[in-house]
Amino acid sequence: MSTMLALLLVLLTLMVIVGGRSGIKSYLSIIINFGLVFIVALLISWGANIALTAACFVPLKLLTIIYLGTNETKIADKSFLISFIVTVIIVVLILGFNFLAQAPGIGEQSGEDLIGLSDAPGLSFAAIGVVVAIFSTLGAISEAAVAMSAGLIELKRQNQQLSMAKFYQSGLNIGEDILGTAVNTILFGFFGSFLALFIWYTRLNYTISQILNDKLFAQEFLIMCYSIIGVLLVIPLTTLVVSRSKKL
Repeated sequence: MSTMLALLLVLLTLMVIVGGRSGIKSYLSIIINFGLVFIVALLISWGANIALTAACFVPLKLLTIIYLGTNETKIADKSFLISFIVTVIIVVLILGFNFLAQAPGIGEQSGEDLIGLSDAPGLSFAAIGVVVAIFSTLGAISEAAVAMSAGLIELKRQNQQLSMAKFYQSGLNIGEDILGTAVNTILFGFFGSFLALFIWYTRLNYTISQILNDKLFAQEFLIMCYSIIGVLLVIPLTTLVVSRSKKL
């Protein structure tokens, strides 16, 4: 038994023990999302239109993440709507800032691995970079949307006479707590995955300008910023949507 298979079985066991039926649904969501990413990679490698592929699979990933991870349909509906709107906004930001950054492609750290291979595979690395950035932000956006929607819907059900101003302020208060944990998760994920690269930079005496202009660092730093911006946008948008919803 491989280490990966053993970890998957341990994860499944713990999710079933802790979450029961919800744990099984969440585990299924992980498997389906992995399959969707694998299919996207295959389609792009076969020459499928990258923009069209992303447009088809982004909603599918959001549906899988939200509806398989949420027990209540109304919470899932609001979360999906908000996640989709925020994702559209983030896509516009990604297109603009990725163009300005000019950091598509493979970093110099992979140079030795690519010796003897063609550096012109016939694919747009810029477009692939956009797809990677979009897919990388979906988890943070959908998680924040579900957390905000669940909290605000329950708040509105328990306090139906709450004024719009107080409800909006309560939404921002809830959002502050969610924002803190989400940003920490994103930041520690970034630093954890890039610890080896930071050691590389240190041992090779990279200057600050060299680090900032390194492709791998620029790509991952931009993705981190997109994710944080997405979470920030979710908070006021969720508060606005839920506050204007009459039937919950």
